[in-house]
Amino acid sequence: MAEFHVTSDFARSASREQIERAAAALTRHGFTVEILRDSAEARVRVRELVPEGDSVLTASSETLRVSGIDEDVNDSGRYRSVRRQVQSMDRGADADGIRRLVASPDVVLGSVAAVTEAGSLIAASASGSQLPAYAGGARAIWVVGAQKVVADMNAAIHRLEEHALPREDERAREAYGRPSAVNFMLTINADPRPGRATVLLLEEVIGF
Repeated sequence: MAEFHVTSDFARSASREQIERAAAALTRHGFTVEILRDSAEARVRVRELVPEGDSVLTASSETLRVSGIDEDVNDSGRYRSVRRQVQSMDRGADADGIRRLVASPDVVLGSVAAVTEAGSLIAASASGSQLPAYAGGARAIWVVGAQKVVADMNAAIHRLEEHALPREDERAREAYGRPSAVNFMLTINADPRPGRATVLLLEEVIGF
C-alpha cells in the first residue's frame, strides 16, 4: 500500500484577493468565470447553465458529490446522463462505445485539483477517461472550492500530490477496492474557444 505525506496546508481557503486575481487571469485566458458564495449557489447556477435534455458527463469529483450536483445531473431525469449510460454497458464488449460517449458529451461537469493565480487549471486522473472531454469540444463547467486557488504551478503540483491524491486514494480504496494515482495530468492554460469553458470559483472550501 502506498504511503502519502498528507498536509493540511492546502485545505485552507484562499483569500478573496487571491480568488479575484485567479478569476481575472482566467478571464484573460478565455474562460468564463463567476465567483459564487458557496456550493448551493453553484448548484443553482449549474441548473441554469446546462440545458435540459443535454448529454452530460459528471467527472469523478468529491466537489460534485458533496454539493449535490452529481445527484442533480445523474438522478433527476433532467439530462441524458452519460455516467448512467456507461454503467449500463459492458466494459469489455462496449469499450469503444464507452470511450466515444465519455469523450464527447454535450457538457462535461467536474472540478480540478488546483487553479493558479496566473490563470491555469490543473486536473488529474487515474484512468484518464474524463480528460478528453475537459480539453475537447464538449462544453466544460468546473466547480472549484476556495482552497484550490494557489500561487503558482509549483504550489499546484504540491497541492495535487500532497493533499488531493491521498484523499482521493482513500476514497478510491473504499469505493472501488483499488488505489488511485496521478497517471494522467492535464494543464489548461487558456481556451481559444470563447464561451466553451466556465469556471465557478467558490468562496467556500469544498472537495479535495
